[in-house]
Amino acid sequence: MSHDTTKQASGGLDVAVLVSVGRHPLTARARRADHDARAVELALGLEAARVRLIHAGRNDPDSEAALRDYLGMGFASLTRIDQPAGADVLPALLEALREAAPQLLFTGSRAETGEGSGLLPYLLGEALGWPVVTGIAAVESVEGGTATLLQALPRGQRRRLRVRLPALISVDEAGPAPRQSAYGPARRGTLSAETRPAETDDALAGWTLEPARARPKRLKIVKASSARERFKAAAAKAEGGGGQVLTDVTPEQGAEAIFTLLKEEGVLRH
Repeated sequence: MSHDTTKQASGGLDVAVLVSVGRHPLTARARRADHDARAVELALGLEAARVRLIHAGRNDPDSEAALRDYLGMGFASLTRIDQPAGADVLPALLEALREAAPQLLFTGSRAETGEGSGLLPYLLGEALGWPVVTGIAAVESVEGGTATLLQALPRGQRRRLRVRLPALISVDEAGPAPRQSAYGPARRGTLSAETRPAETDDALAGWTLEPARARPKRLKIVKASSARERFKAAAAKAEGGGGQVLTDVTPEQGAEAIFTLLKEEGVLRH
């Protein structure tokens, strides 16, 4: 089922989702960004909502392939605001959003390419004068100019929030898993290009970019979305049988043991 973003019926909820070009963590190929795709999935779950996809960035083959992944989620068109390399997309997005005037704006929490600072939702909210709500896992209801949201908290907890519309909602890994992108709709969908004035990103122009270097290994990094998964990871580490318990040792002996452990884990290098 395609969501026609070009026809606006009377009534219903106007929703916009900002999408960006992601990057696969292993192959580095362009793809749909995971957090943005989760934001799209969350928007698609709203009843009687007219969902519009908006992207601001460069127009090149890699970007087009990634954007079509979003069209494959069931959209007839996507609005692409063409911006040159090194441009600040914030002014162009603000102009487009003021014209579209959505009641709800969804974004991912952080981009996978470019600066990836995670500041864009906050800058948009500040400029538009809208409340910004982060880490949303579900939208329970939207009625009477108010949205009831479920926010993800650490250790698998959830908090119910009520926010007045219009509002900006950012989504991270706690959001719903995105549906698979279908090849047919992705090819048939339309990328509607818009040209808006571009402004140079002065801060970015003054930066020096270079390939990232391998960082020292951290100890016991546990990535888990729930308290149960974190407990299982911690228990699995404990069952390994490694390590030792030091009691009644001098400060020098304790320091030597810590130093030896850090070398064994690869945190310290010779």
